[in-house]
Amino acid sequence: TTSSNEKWVADITYIHTLRDGWCYLASVLDLHSKKIVGYSFSQNMPVGLVLHALENAYVTQKPAKGFVLHTDLGTQYTSQDFAQRVE
Repeated sequence: TTSSNEKWVADITYIHTLRDGWCYLASVLDLHSKKIVGYSFSQNMPVGLVLHALENAYVTQKPAKGFVLHTDLGTQYTSQDFAQRVE
């Protein structure tokens, strides 16, 4: 990429904690700056986890129309709710 907010990648990381067991971190990474531009942390993995991370990134970064978002096509990223939100 030639500038920030052209291409983002999103994924979920599983984190085991002593107190709460498995927790989940959804993050959005800008491929140009290599910085996390949005994230969300939860004890479960509903589609809302990834939507909150994406909304966090979108509000703070305000990317231009047509930017690219790449995901691993996990169930949260292929859900109808996610598809409707990214349109």
